[in-house]
Amino acid sequence: MERRTKGELVTRKSYHHDLLFRISEVKQEKAILHGEDIRLEADAPLDDLVKVEERDLVKRRKKGQEQEEFSYRLFRQDYQLMKEKRDYQSTDGYQYTDYFQLPAKVLHLDGDQMYLRKCIALYQRLGIQVHGVHLNEKEMSFHIRSLIEKIQPDIIVVTGHDSFSKTKGAKDDIRAYRHSKYFAETVREARKVTPNLDQLVIFAGACQSHFESLIRAGANFASSPLRINIHALDPVYIAAKIAYTPFMEKVNVWDALRNTMTGEKGMGGVETRGLLRTGLPYLTDSDQESSESTLEQ
Repeated sequence: MERRTKGELVTRKSYHHDLLFRISEVKQEKAILHGEDIRLEADAPLDDLVKVEERDLVKRRKKGQEQEEFSYRLFRQDYQLMKEKRDYQSTDGYQYTDYFQLPAKVLHLDGDQMYLRKCIALYQRLGIQVHGVHLNEKEMSFHIRSLIEKIQPDIIVVTGHDSFSKTKGAKDDIRAYRHSKYFAETVREARKVTPNLDQLVIFAGACQSHFESLIRAGANFASSPLRINIHALDPVYIAAKIAYTPFMEKVNVWDALRNTMTGEKGMGGVETRGLLRTGLPYLTDSDQESSESTLEQ
């Protein structure tokens, strides 16, 4: 049997090589696997794994990048429409564009360091202020209160890896899920600090997560209603939709999901108020100098 090492990219013969995984850990004759593009954690016998050849890897990554770019373009189109509407409402229809905005701040907790880096890059590409923290899913609930007090976020994303195992119980049994109970505990701890769903918006979950438990715990949005896999970047698009919607408007659940790569089968939620606040006027340095000169006279 061929030797397997941590970080190696593999597929599973038993699942017809459907998903790309990287080996997170090797334990005797078994490997712990993390999805390369989806937030799934699984384990598999070493003899079920096949190393991905370079040509196949290039093909898979190209397809993944095309999917990510398509989702990004959809969001940019949505953002442009929101911006035009916001510009008109902020200026009451006049051609006055000197306004300022108070952006929402995101606290992103991620159980996967590689995913966290990819998510932060997307937040930055979307122009969203983010504080990213890498934590093991089991540790998140112990740190969330202090992180909220320190960072004062408007949006929290609680994600990482998860999976459902039918050998451990039925779909309605949270004990049959790898990390769902830890996500739920983290959400409950966050709600002890800020109970109001519109003052602190929370997304929680990963692949196949116990959706109902996460919503009951206090999440505005969560995965996964039909227990399917979600893309690593999907939580970012949920956060971005909330961040760029004016606070006087509600975010329709479908509108929040349509720019994601997974859609309503993988994620759901409740109506939530937007978090973007716009103000007038926007003062430039020359405006400030002119004001100071007037006062001196």
